[in-house]
Amino acid sequence: MDVREFDYVLPPERIAQTPIEPRDASRLLTLDRRTGATTQGTFRDILAEVREGDVWVFNNTRVLPARLYGTRPTGGRVEVLLLHPLGSDRWEVLVKPGKKALPGTELSFGDGLTAVVEDRTDFGGRVVQFTYTGDFKAHLEAVGEMPLPPYIHQRLENRERYQTVYSAVDGSAAAPTAGLHFTPEVLQALTARGADIRYVTLHVGLGTFRPVSVERIEDHTMHEETYAVSEETAVVVNRAKAEGRRIVAVGTTSVRTLESAGADGTLKAGTGTTELFIYPGYTFRMVDAMVTNFHLPQSTLLMMISAFAGKEHVLAAYREAVAAEYRFFSFGDAMWIR
Repeated sequence: MDVREFDYVLPPERIAQTPIEPRDASRLLTLDRRTGATTQGTFRDILAEVREGDVWVFNNTRVLPARLYGTRPTGGRVEVLLLHPLGSDRWEVLVKPGKKALPGTELSFGDGLTAVVEDRTDFGGRVVQFTYTGDFKAHLEAVGEMPLPPYIHQRLENRERYQTVYSAVDGSAAAPTAGLHFTPEVLQALTARGADIRYVTLHVGLGTFRPVSVERIEDHTMHEETYAVSEETAVVVNRAKAEGRRIVAVGTTSVRTLESAGADGTLKAGTGTTELFIYPGYTFRMVDAMVTNFHLPQSTLLMMISAFAGKEHVLAAYREAVAAEYRFFSFGDAMWIR
């Protein structure tokens, strides 16, 4: 398939620059993936969609203040985005400008935090070795910034607004944004309506957001991301599948985790890495419904939901959302696909 088959026209003013308050006041477009029928409402309407016995699976990763601004020995500025820990204070990162970050280059970020570029990666990144005293996370909190996507141009006043209310495990370079709509009250209401809430962890990195730079999507290679599934979550999900109850994935990262760890139709507990690229033609084995945001044109995330609901249905729903002036991308409105 040609990547241009997953394009659509989005006016720049439809890209949400700030989070809506309260979280669950966002709009919701519901898509029936079998018929293509849609309805519009507010996010709280999703509670009417809950079935007793559903298992709703959330990604509990927590975003690190992973964007660092520093200097090279020449005094030139550098921007570093943490992607993936490699152990012993070594990280895979993206560096701008990359041409100025050759192996051996020393970088200084303030607060006693420094790094040396060790190597290049296959995806255009770098491997760096950090040096510091004390606690690395404390240094990040002191000098790091939340890694908002480049299409968001307004400063985020409250860092917690780029975290889900259930975030628990540090490690992501970006938020699992479908979860940003949920409040403690909505989570409680899900449980009250008979849903079983479970968590997985996938640390969002370059794999989710790296642009597709090839013409044929089959030629695109996903970047590796790490995930974890608890024994308890695996048992609950597998029992629900065996009993014919729905598995609802909150966000594309939860979808990717469930489909990676459940590739043979049985969810496996444990930790792992995934390079799974889901595009039309993929057979879903775990997920029956999903909550998701509106995604960038020609992105792997748009391809994933097109695999789930059908490309024609998804693009028609996107055209409807644009015409109805929905808010798009990370701080935007939500879709419920069933």
